[in-house]
Amino acid sequence: MHERAAAFKQQAEESFDIEVDVHEFPAGTKTAEDAAAVVGCDLAQIASALVFVADQVVVVVTSGANNVDTRKLATHRGVHQARMADPDDVSETLGWSIGGVPPFCHDTDVPVFLDESLTDYDTVWAAAGTPEAVFPVHPDAIVEHADAEVVEIAE
Repeated sequence: MHERAAAFKQQAEESFDIEVDVHEFPAGTKTAEDAAAVVGCDLAQIASALVFVADQVVVVVTSGANNVDTRKLATHRGVHQARMADPDDVSETLGWSIGGVPPFCHDTDVPVFLDESLTDYDTVWAAAGTPEAVFPVHPDAIVEHADAEVVEIAE
């Protein structure tokens, strides 16, 4: 197992007392479409953790079938605009690199929002520390472990 995926697995166990079932795909799961294809699930079951700046770094866990509406995010945060975070902001704030950001186990406590459409599924698949690693998780577990707020945030 890749060291970053192993670190996520260990952090989830230590922080939340949960067993994370990491699946690695050397061909990669860099896009939601790639992830759905290799996992064998619907595109809408991919829980992509995207990082934005909306007065501070925030994580939006959205369905792979959706795009985040930055106007809705900005309005929800009470700011004028929201933009994608740059790679340095992501790694410095969360401790993970773009493409491998899990929905929880971040180095810094940041607001996390869960796309309400993900709650339609019993299992979604989220990044596990690298662009090649994912794990199955119930959306309620994301809400619980990330202290996430369920929002309608898709375009």
